[in-house]
Amino acid sequence: MASETQADATAVQVRCSFCAKPSSEVEKVIAGPGVYICNECVGLCSDILGAERQQQPSQPGTQLPAWEETMTDEQILDLLPRIAAVGAQTEASLQRLAAILRERRVTWARIGAALQITRQSAWERFSGEE
Repeated sequence: MASETQADATAVQVRCSFCAKPSSEVEKVIAGPGVYICNECVGLCSDILGAERQQQPSQPGTQLPAWEETMTDEQILDLLPRIAAVGAQTEASLQRLAAILRERRVTWARIGAALQITRQSAWERFSGEE
């Protein structure tokens, strides 16, 4: 019983990077490099890809969601804090990875180059100093 309590205490609450649902509201969340996807979104993606395969040959490119245009103002307002939470989660991942790189003595210039920002911008964003 004690090991279960300890495991629960160290469990991290993350949000799906696609639907923004917290991990407590879905069966499973799969982690990627700084992003997460829930089992519900995986299922939806599988359904979309399967339907597209049956209708027409695959076309390259990214299809933007048309559902945003059909949402009411209230639905969009309800979505905003969920998207903000995903953004905060992504920022926390960036902060954590930048800290790991700095512990390994990777320069601010290399971190900035990886993010396509200047050395100074990387330092200002991730150093924690003013």
